[in-house]
Amino acid sequence: MTATLTQTKPDRYKWVALSNTTLGMLMATIDGSIVIISLPAIFRGIGLDPLAPGNIGYLLWMIMGYLLVSAVLVVALGRLGDMFGRVRMYNLGFLVFAIASVALSFDPFRAAGGAMWLICWRIVQAFGGAMLTANSAAILTDAFPARQRGMALGINQITALAGQFLGLLLGGILAAIDWRAVFWVSVPVGVVGTIWSYRSLRETGERHRASVDWLGNVTFAAGTLLILASMTYGIQPYGGHPTGWTSPRVLGGIGLGVLLLIAFVVVESRIAHPMFRLGLFKVRAFAAGNLAALLVAIARGGMQFMLIIWLQGIWLPLHGYKFEDTPLWAGIFMLPLTAGFLIAGPISGYLSDRFGARLFSTTGLLLVAAGFLGLLLIPIDFPYPLFAALLVLSGLGQGMFSAPNTSAIMSSVPANQRGVASGMRATFQNAGTSLSIGVFFSLMVVGLAHALPQTLTGGLTAQGVPHDVAASVASLPPVSTLFAAFLGSNPVAHLLEPYGVLGTLPPANATTLTGHEFFPNLIAQPFHDGLVVVFGAATLMTLLAAVASASRGRHVRQV
Repeated sequence: MTATLTQTKPDRYKWVALSNTTLGMLMATIDGSIVIISLPAIFRGIGLDPLAPGNIGYLLWMIMGYLLVSAVLVVALGRLGDMFGRVRMYNLGFLVFAIASVALSFDPFRAAGGAMWLICWRIVQAFGGAMLTANSAAILTDAFPARQRGMALGINQITALAGQFLGLLLGGILAAIDWRAVFWVSVPVGVVGTIWSYRSLRETGERHRASVDWLGNVTFAAGTLLILASMTYGIQPYGGHPTGWTSPRVLGGIGLGVLLLIAFVVVESRIAHPMFRLGLFKVRAFAAGNLAALLVAIARGGMQFMLIIWLQGIWLPLHGYKFEDTPLWAGIFMLPLTAGFLIAGPISGYLSDRFGARLFSTTGLLLVAAGFLGLLLIPIDFPYPLFAALLVLSGLGQGMFSAPNTSAIMSSVPANQRGVASGMRATFQNAGTSLSIGVFFSLMVVGLAHALPQTLTGGLTAQGVPHDVAASVASLPPVSTLFAAFLGSNPVAHLLEPYGVLGTLPPANATTLTGHEFFPNLIAQPFHDGLVVVFGAATLMTLLAAVASASRGRHVRQV
């Protein structure tokens, strides 16, 4: 009887661990993307125009703050999990996340003060989310035997990826009800998840006490933060240029960040208990898997934002949808991508346990590259069934890649280093998402800068807008026009509002300017020019990721 109970409890525990960590990852990733679609409602709710001069920084930090903290802290928090207990760090993460969710839903300020409250508590929320992300894969690797590890990690990781896109849908639905509901949704999940994790999870992995690597933590966090934050400011205009890549602040921040990361590598190679196990990169499966994950995260992040702008700013209005309704419908029309994730992830994770990770992950990346190539070739006003098929193809490919790749990475490292390995893996993935915003927005802005000013000037003056007003609107930074395309309000009315000219125009001209077709047709060609550059770069990155994945070796040592 005793022997039977001993065998049953561990078997039951692994499913408890899977369900709880999957809930945690789903919540953390949904909140990473839920504000993207709901930004229009949030800024209307706090009474702040994000496109007014000096306010774009609030808009960018509302999106980027969460991602930056997630990218910077996961390695340190994974290492602390190895030292003090992965479950302890994970449980604390749930608690911090729940507290921040409550604070976000009760923003007491308006305008700039309200925006700063939200940005600061989003950073706190990201700290809790990083604790969850850094330790969930390690908890599952401890709980599941090698023969089931791919399946378990597949469910966990695909749920996390699906959460990024489900957040877009939820953001659209909840923002239509009340902007605070975007943050309310995390409160009950956070509270229930916190109580459940504290009551049900237990330490099953190896724990090794060691001194905290303060110098390594500081140099890594400061260097990574400087680089990613500088890239965020690189999106914004500077000195008459459409982007800020010539700004001394941007160049200096990136340069100093690189120097700090070089110092970090030197520190980590010389101390007894480093936070970042550089020796793990000698394991081919670990190094190749993380390189592939970084490249595909950059490509995937770029796709997410470009598809949102494409749908909200061009395709949906051309098909009769009101600008105010486009955030919700953009989330709905992107559901085929999530469906692809959910179908392929668990199946490929299960099969990779039997046949190895390389075949599934590499084939998946080739499918993702084919999806990018297809999106590059279809017209701006595409037939939706073709668009949906390409999204399903991309989702299937990403699902096929993510689960086997995560399993191969986590199974290739010693048991006592799974926390730091999980943190390192999450760092590459989160950093890739942050980098993608800076890289792909810059590529798109550069592409728009060549054609957009002339197109805007000609289109506006043709409808009777005074030339000086049209030229002034056309001289706005291209990033302002991009954001206007997905802020859920009429873009032309929003851009012309400060000049007060709409009321002075003949009614037919004003109706044309604020109609469903004028703005989409105006920016369609310049946007497509930028889209070719963006998706071309994403295709190349995905193919390079496939090469890295194929180089991981045929078999991975299961530990």
